[in-house]
Amino acid sequence: MADGARDVWITGIGIVSSLGEGPEAHWQKLMQAQPSADTTTFAPFIVHPLAPINFDAQIPKKGDQRQMEPWQRIGTYAAGLALDSAGVKGKPDILSHMDMIVAAGGGERDLSVDSTILSGMPRVANPAAFLNEQLMSGLRPTLFLAQLSNLLAGNISIVHGVTGSSRTFMGEEPAGVDAVRIALARLQSGQSDIALVGGAHNGERPDLFMLYEFGRLNLKDRYAPVWERAKPGGFALGSLGAFLVLESRDYALKRGATPLAKLTAVLSDRTKRRAGTVTVGLNRLWQKIQTAIRPREAAILSGASGAEPATAEERAFLQEHGDIAVRSTGSYLGHAFEPQFPMNIALAAVTLGHDRLFPPCDSTGLERAMEEPLSQIVVTGVGHWRGEALALIEKAG
Repeated sequence: MADGARDVWITGIGIVSSLGEGPEAHWQKLMQAQPSADTTTFAPFIVHPLAPINFDAQIPKKGDQRQMEPWQRIGTYAAGLALDSAGVKGKPDILSHMDMIVAAGGGERDLSVDSTILSGMPRVANPAAFLNEQLMSGLRPTLFLAQLSNLLAGNISIVHGVTGSSRTFMGEEPAGVDAVRIALARLQSGQSDIALVGGAHNGERPDLFMLYEFGRLNLKDRYAPVWERAKPGGFALGSLGAFLVLESRDYALKRGATPLAKLTAVLSDRTKRRAGTVTVGLNRLWQKIQTAIRPREAAILSGASGAEPATAEERAFLQEHGDIAVRSTGSYLGHAFEPQFPMNIALAAVTLGHDRLFPPCDSTGLERAMEEPLSQIVVTGVGHWRGEALALIEKAG
């Protein structure tokens, strides 16, 4: 919202998750206010699995699909949906200078090799030599290449022909925040005209459940909406892909694009995560946009994960702004780290396109009904361990 900054429009949305594929499928499930999750496949852990997808529709070559890990297929598919939505798919004159900013995690584990190493090391005389031998012989030659986080961007370039500048950020939730924040800054300043931004996550991975269980962060045994999770809380991993096409208003008008929403601001911070600092940090970010907020026309989409104490401190912030209706999307999507923030911005744009807020999914009283028409949505992003963010999305005028 800097003086002289160009307006930035969201002109394309590509989203896939446990709710389905595309904006309309997501809206219909949100309107039903009946979230669901898989409580049996990875019991006792809860997961929101990806809805069935025909990857051939956006990744036609089987060879391309085979060399991708699941999270890369999810992201490449969602990126194709976003390009289709924006009307730029298959247009090299646009794709050749389209910037791409991706939020990505690391690669997926080879569980069979991991199991062999873990079971074999206690029984050998020289564990170090055994480990080296297994790594040299057990891993396929392309494994480490396939695990490079920037291969998602590479696959999008290969499959969809997006060949402008490319940036990939790692770092869980803050990576998704920075991907959108920097794309917005480049567009507002005139350094870029059009950008593809987003990420993907495969939450259906036993290695992730093990990793996050070490931190006692997993939701277990019984599903509950985010605000209803009793201590110690926890998140349900989710599989999803979310990409946005962002472009300057002038560029969009020049090519005859229709805006889905306006991305006005993305603000980020990183507190020291001592008691109360998340609440303070969010209020500090709020002060930077509060003069632009019209409470009677606004809502908040929370990216709260359910992990504590971060979720309780975000709730304290939301209660300080109780005149604005709140919804937690994590109750429906689960938590997907890097793409969570871009996904919630996409859902904000979808919600604004319907001029109303979907029903509450909460018995604690934090989420209340809202009948008034919407013109603004604030998206929150509070990392389970680090990072806080706000974004302001508005109807495009």
